[in-house]
Amino acid sequence: MPTEIIKKPEDVLTMLDSLMREPAPFWNQFYSDRTKRIPFFVEYPDENLVSYIESGMLNKGRMLELGCGPGRNAIYATLNGYAVDAIDISEEAITWAMERAKEKNIIINFECKSVFNLQYMEEFDFVYDSGCMHHLWPHRRVGYIQMIYNALKSKGYFGLTCFTPGFTEIGGAFELSDWEIYRERSMKGGQAYSKEKLIDILGDYFDLIELRAMNECNDLDMKFGVPFLWAALWRKK
Repeated sequence: MPTEIIKKPEDVLTMLDSLMREPAPFWNQFYSDRTKRIPFFVEYPDENLVSYIESGMLNKGRMLELGCGPGRNAIYATLNGYAVDAIDISEEAITWAMERAKEKNIIINFECKSVFNLQYMEEFDFVYDSGCMHHLWPHRRVGYIQMIYNALKSKGYFGLTCFTPGFTEIGGAFELSDWEIYRERSMKGGQAYSKEKLIDILGDYFDLIELRAMNECNDLDMKFGVPFLWAALWRKK
């Protein structure tokens, strides 16, 4: 077709996008049934986020959450003194998150948009990703990381949870090379990252403060935690 011409780097990204699954319809379908037994459909915040805030590791201020889902972390942060902007590509997820926030009588700036359309410049003290990056195609990951770096104020913090290798039998993900994903045209449900790969792809932008396995939690803890996720905290260089 005449329009299928690569003239600039963005055209390459668009071409690669076209070869992969369109994310918005998938995630809208995923969030449409709220009765599914999905671990992170609970209302509890991530246990590592709770530890960051309760320990005083982070200063209160503006927070941006990427891939906020039904809003559990954004709501927790707001109740603990943050002014929160929360983004998700799924309209179903944003609707659910807004309903939850309304029940708590709190104000959060929820928006349904792609993270690739964000152009913040040093506006946030803290950016949090609870399971977004490990669902991004590798060709989009570079711009995603640069966006986070740009969005953070000087010495701002970036919190990340993502799949750790192993645990595929209980809900984890496979550790695939970036090239293998394109050979297969699939992440098989998400991309697991080794500690070494995380440091390799994020280390030019951020200093690593903490990297550990997420602590497993249950309803009595009133926190979310599963053993197949990393919990990482980074600081902007």
